[in-house]
Amino acid sequence: MNIQVHSFTLGPIQNNTYLLVARDQKQAAIIDPAFDSEQVWQFCQTEELQISDIFCTHAHFDHIAGINELVPHFTTLPHIWLHPDDLPLWQANGGAKNFGIPFEIAAQPNQMFSDQQHLTFGGEDLAVFLTPGHTRGHVVLYLQALNIVFSGDLIFRQSVGRSDLPGGNHQQLLQSIETYIKPLPDQTRILSGHGPETTVAFEKYHNPFL
Repeated sequence: MNIQVHSFTLGPIQNNTYLLVARDQKQAAIIDPAFDSEQVWQFCQTEELQISDIFCTHAHFDHIAGINELVPHFTTLPHIWLHPDDLPLWQANGGAKNFGIPFEIAAQPNQMFSDQQHLTFGGEDLAVFLTPGHTRGHVVLYLQALNIVFSGDLIFRQSVGRSDLPGGNHQQLLQSIETYIKPLPDQTRILSGHGPETTVAFEKYHNPFL
């Protein structure tokens, strides 16, 4: 398989930042760059990878903060993807002030996700599904070729994302899981924004929220 996935646990909130690598093309895409994403940049330099895209599942500050560390390295910014429903949250610096954290985002999205959009990375399909509930514009990314869904903060191992922050809605969140996570093949790996990976099958039987 041309595509590889590398994971980094970064920053004070222990975010999972993922790096998609298309070996044949020496291309990379970052999913949810957290604080301390300089580590991801250094990995890409060591492996001689070109970062083409930054995919943001949503605009909470802990999932976009690494952009500030990455931006100075580029003469031309890569594609920075976000769903437009989360743009107000992005422009409010990801809600960092609600947690007393001084943070101002250094760049703006330049590409917009749409629901059920199909992108191509490394010659493989990357499907985008709008999954509101944690935030209004939260998305998950499904890489069928590797049986992986990048779930952001929608669902975790035996838990689900918060819905008590601005833009959150618990019923919407559960409906998003019902619509876009549970129908995936049981063996699908769920790589979430925090915590260990899990599978669709495990969550169907062991997640108390489902």
